[in-house]
Amino acid sequence: MSDQLRDRHFVAADALAELVTSGHRVVLLDVLVGASPEQAREAFDAGHLPGAAPVHLEADLQAPAAGTAGKRPLPDVPTLQDKVRAWGVTSDAVVVVYDRFAGTKAGRAWWVLRWAGVPDVRILDGGLDAWTRAGLPTTQETARPVPGDVTLTPGNLPTVTDDDAVGLAASGRLFDARSPLQFAEGHIPGARVAPTRGNLSEDGLLRDAEWIRRRYAALGVDGAQHAAFYCGGAVAAAHGVAVLASIGVAVALYVPSFGGWSADPERPVALGDELEAVAP
Repeated sequence: MSDQLRDRHFVAADALAELVTSGHRVVLLDVLVGASPEQAREAFDAGHLPGAAPVHLEADLQAPAAGTAGKRPLPDVPTLQDKVRAWGVTSDAVVVVYDRFAGTKAGRAWWVLRWAGVPDVRILDGGLDAWTRAGLPTTQETARPVPGDVTLTPGNLPTVTDDDAVGLAASGRLFDARSPLQFAEGHIPGARVAPTRGNLSEDGLLRDAEWIRRRYAALGVDGAQHAAFYCGGAVAAAHGVAVLASIGVAVALYVPSFGGWSADPERPVALGDELEAVAP
C-alpha cells in the first residue's frame, strides 16, 4: 500500500519514462525559479524533459505578495485555469511537475494544482538531476502543447487561518519546513521545525516510506490529529505536505507562512535555534 500511495504523489525517473511512452496523456511541467520569467527561462532553454512546458513559480503559481497575506498568496483561479489549459492539462491527464531542486520547488506546483482540483499531479522524485542520472534524454526544443480543457475548482486541499495557526502552534502541531538556521532567525512562537529537506537522501531522492513515517510519528504527526505546515512563503511547506500525503497523512498548509505572519507588527516572533524542536 505504501508504494501505491507514493506513486499517487511521486514518480521515479524510470517510471516516468515508461509512463510517457504508455499512450496515456502525460503533461510535464518544468517549475522554474528566478527574478523574472525571462531569467528563469534560461535554465529551461539549457535543457529540459522532452515535451515539458515552462512554469514560473512566481508568475504562475501565486498572486502578488500582499503583506499579511504572505509572499505567495494563492493565485486567481480563473487566471490559473487559463494557464493550466495552455500547458495542455486535461481532466484525464497525469501531470508531472519537476524542478532543479530535488522537487522542493515543484512541491508548490503539486500543491496549487491539487488544491485547484487537478486530480492527478505527481512530483518527479529527485527532479531533473534524477532524470539525467538515469541516462534519460533532455532537449532544448520548446514543445507546443495541445490546449487542455480542465476546469478548476479551488479548495481541494486544506488550509488554515491565522487563528488556526496560533492554536496549532500552542498545541505543538504547527511545523516549520525551513532549515534550522532560517527557523532560528525567526519563527511563529510555539512552532516546531521539521525541514522538508530532511525527507530527502543525499542524492535528492525521497526517503523510504517507513523512515518518513517514523520521522513524523516522533513529532506526533500521524494523521490522528490536525496539523499544519508553513515556511517562508509556502513552497518548502507545500513539499512537506506532499511528502506526508505519500504516506497517507493529510496535513494543512498555512499559506501566508512566516512572510505573512511577520508582516503584522502586532504578531510575536520567536528567535533562537530551539534545537530540541528540530526533527531528525
